[in-house]
Amino acid sequence: MLDTMDSLIMIVVVAIATFSTRAFSFIIFPKGKEVPPAVSYLGKVLTPAIIGMLVIYCLKSTSVLAYPYGMPELIACVTVMALHLWKRNTLLSIGVGTVLYMFLVQYVF
Repeated sequence: MLDTMDSLIMIVVVAIATFSTRAFSFIIFPKGKEVPPAVSYLGKVLTPAIIGMLVIYCLKSTSVLAYPYGMPELIACVTVMALHLWKRNTLLSIGVGTVLYMFLVQYVF
């Protein structure tokens, strides 16, 4: 079991690693310096690609041949898509979809 000092060291190391990766982009591309087209392209396509991979990973073990036939997943996914198209708020659509899915799995199906 971890004691307090080990936990604090772990938190500090993670905080430093997170801060350094965020600050690294400002060191490489200071204000006024042109960002290479490849980096701009990755900035545009990487987030949707990662979200798509997460959706596939989450749905890979969904059984559509046995009860509840993937209905909670389908309802939650359609809700997320509709809410995102309506409000254009990623945090809201993912949050509502997650809460809806958990409600469906635990209380409905």
